Amino acid sequence: MNINAFSSATNLITTAQNKASEAAQTIARLPVQNQEVGGSEPMNSADLFKPVLSLKEAELETSAAAKIIKAQDRMLGSLIDIKA
Repeated sequence: MNINAFSSATNLITTAQNKASEAAQTIARLPVQNQEVGGSEPMNSADLFKPVLSLKEAELETSAAAKIIKAQDRMLGSLIDIKA
């Protein structure tokens, strides 16, 4: 079974980017509070919980993907050193 780590990492980055984009759009669509300029509707702070959590998940997924790419790069470098 051949698993390409770089491909998996780029797929993870793409998924995280989409997740972050969706969360940011959700946050941008939320109404502002009455005390804020332009506010007309009361905002429930619980509405922010899920999209902010999605942003954090996207950050962690991107970090994990970067570590996968770095590990593969180190492994490839080691293999090249062994062959040389």
